[in-house]
Amino acid sequence: MSSRTNISCLQEAKRVAIFGGTHGNEMSGITLVNMWIQNSAEIERNGLVIKPFISNSKAVEKCSRYIDTDLNRAFTRENLSAPDVEGLPYEVQRAKEINRMFGPKGSSYAYDVIFDLHNTTSNMGSTLILESSKDLFNLQMVHYIKKAMAPLTCSVLLNEHPQLKYSTTRSVAKHPIGLEVGPQPQGVLRSNVFESMRTILKHALDFIELFNSGVELPPCTVDVFRVQERMDYPRDTNGNITAMVHPHLQDCDWEPLNRGDPMFLTFDGRTIFYEGANTVHPTFINEAAYYEKQQAFMTTCREILAANAIRKACK
Repeated sequence: MSSRTNISCLQEAKRVAIFGGTHGNEMSGITLVNMWIQNSAEIERNGLVIKPFISNSKAVEKCSRYIDTDLNRAFTRENLSAPDVEGLPYEVQRAKEINRMFGPKGSSYAYDVIFDLHNTTSNMGSTLILESSKDLFNLQMVHYIKKAMAPLTCSVLLNEHPQLKYSTTRSVAKHPIGLEVGPQPQGVLRSNVFESMRTILKHALDFIELFNSGVELPPCTVDVFRVQERMDYPRDTNGNITAMVHPHLQDCDWEPLNRGDPMFLTFDGRTIFYEGANTVHPTFINEAAYYEKQQAFMTTCREILAANAIRKACK
């Protein structure tokens, strides 16, 4: 990357993948990707190679989140470098295959952009997920998408927390971007969620085509929710859950949670209040898939990121 008077010159994004089915019971991405595999006309853009891809095919067949282990946590250096031997968990095998097809991760040969399509049971609406606050291409892209979606809301979750960031399926790409749309039950397809995901992908591909055409994109700012902490349910000494998300917090993703606000409701009717020193913005509230990960919700803080103007680098 080079810069001239605060204009960052970035490499053209030529190869784009759209992953559905990283979790095999999240139906919007699975349905869209299968539709585009059959007929790719609506995702075709000038000068772009776009590959729709079912990332966890066995889990999709069973309509389960995964077979052996969570594919969206499997792209670690250890897994990707593991020898090809019998007995590897299915998702580790699949991670290695995906890395060979779309990577290698961290290399100049990797796909330029991977969109990883997810559904959540939480009331998060449409949410774009970033893994770096320094990726100017992605910052400009989410700014473009948010502007195109207005007046509808499209939140941006930034996870670059050193302890809470995980090795995602999309992390193989130079510019990884996740998309969560909900609320939608596991194994269910809702038309409004499906159409929201479809519309966001349209705007994202339009942005890439625009950037590749040589248009200079001006400086921008992006309102993001930065991941801070995972909050577990209250538990007894045996590890059993002893409380539920409080009804005043349920379905209130992205809304402020202040010190003294209700957070959990015990089975015997006692309210547990939030005791943090600072106001936070919870998300993934009561996500069904996160019970096994011992997470009731994730706290975030709201901040504004600035991005330089960008244009395609001259050859």
